[in-house]
Amino acid sequence: MKCVSVRLIAAVAVLLAGTPAWAQPPAPAPAQGAPLAPVRVSMAQAVQRVEQRFHARVVRAETTEQAGHTVYVLRVLDRSGRVFTVRVDAASGQIL
Repeated sequence: MKCVSVRLIAAVAVLLAGTPAWAQPPAPAPAQGAPLAPVRVSMAQAVQRVEQRFHARVVRAETTEQAGHTVYVLRVLDRSGRVFTVRVDAASGQIL
């Protein structure tokens, strides 16, 4: 009987000494990966290159991150009315 009460007291002491989960600060955010590759091609340069290459007009442009690189996502409207997406690596200017 004495062994059970000692274990019970020890268990209660551990529970009372611990901080409840709801009172603990949030876990830190996971560490970000390596820094993004440097941007060498501006959005305006990417738009100009795509319009010249595809003989079309960029109607929407946004920036995103993909595999550690800044990427421009360009929606393009060609002369026949077709809309398509072109991705351009901002570090190299390469069309992906």
